[in-house]
Amino acid sequence: MGWLSREPAKLQDVSEKKSLPSGVWEKCPSCSEIVLISDLEENHLVCPTCNYHHRLPGEQRIELLIDNNTFFEWDHTLCSNDPLQSDDGRPYKDRLKNMIKKTSKYDAVITGAGLLNNRPVALGVLDFFWMGGSMGSVVGERINRMFARARRNNMPVILVSSSGGARMQEGLLSLMQMAKTSAAIALHREASLPFISIMCDPTTGGVAASFAMLGDINYAEPKSTIGFAGRRVIENIIRQKLPDNFQTAEFCFEHGVLDKIVKRQEMKEILARTLNILCEPLPKNKQKN
Repeated sequence: MGWLSREPAKLQDVSEKKSLPSGVWEKCPSCSEIVLISDLEENHLVCPTCNYHHRLPGEQRIELLIDNNTFFEWDHTLCSNDPLQSDDGRPYKDRLKNMIKKTSKYDAVITGAGLLNNRPVALGVLDFFWMGGSMGSVVGERINRMFARARRNNMPVILVSSSGGARMQEGLLSLMQMAKTSAAIALHREASLPFISIMCDPTTGGVAASFAMLGDINYAEPKSTIGFAGRRVIENIIRQKLPDNFQTAEFCFEHGVLDKIVKRQEMKEILARTLNILCEPLPKNKQKN
């Protein structure tokens, strides 16, 4: 398997997780219940009272889905060179430097390969905590390379989205990634390899309008915001009041956009069962007991 010789994982140590404010308690934004942060983290950042799914950093998402110590990251140091010299009140290059220093990651997506219940898979995870998970030229290039490697190694692809959409500081170069990633998925499909898309809160803008909704199977976490334009923008255009649950995962499921809404704790098992259906059986000596 060629992916085993790829770059070693550079994931943050568990002790460095900063997904929640420092302290002992956290107030759930959905039910207002006060929850011990330690209990919340043990439950993968899902409220034990109302099942509200807090946004999950990319490293923790990988830990949740991939077998222990099997993930190898690709293209870790690939980063933007600020092609448009953007300055929206703060130079884009300064924003990039700040995010790199803060997170030790060079852009908003982590891509690589690992084992999911002993099955080799390519995995990409958009991290909302890195500039809102926005898609710039580097995100598009990493995703494109991930699909190319997956084709060469005959692997399925799982891509987890949590993003505000295209990155405005890269202008048209960012929008071009919509076509680029869609083309990569088309080539993957021509090779008869599965692509499973997982949409988390939020999946919006150019990400929703491109690769996030192009999975052979589309899953989502409960109550995730999924859509293209904002609710107020749409209401102003059509001069109509939209349903209260508009652009939620539940609304998308009712209207055929999603195949299933899956709780975070159940996602790995659902993915394993799905891949067992879509892919060739694993050799018996690799099947997980």
